[in-house]
Amino acid sequence: GENTVMAAQVGVSGSTKIGKKVMVGGQVGFAGHITIADEVKIGAQSGIAHSVKETGRMIMGSPAFDLRAFQKASIVFNHMPELRIKIYQMERELAELKKKLNL
Repeated sequence: GENTVMAAQVGVSGSTKIGKKVMVGGQVGFAGHITIADEVKIGAQSGIAHSVKETGRMIMGSPAFDLRAFQKASIVFNHMPELRIKIYQMERELAELKKKLNL
């Protein structure tokens, strides 16, 4: 599309249609016959498997989804090892309490 910019190593497949003023980070891949709305911003190394119909949407990830949700998920992902340990400890404590209460 007009005034669209793409960084290095972007792969656009098939009959993908990209709107006006779209910004695409490096190493993004567009799969299949999809359409990208105007003014969409796509973060680097994203995988775009479905059409993006909302003008001005910001997406990232593989598969790509809402940027804010991606950022929040990234924060949680970094804490997964500690969260797994906490859950395991809580399950053990719960089992002990159930045993004490004969539940």
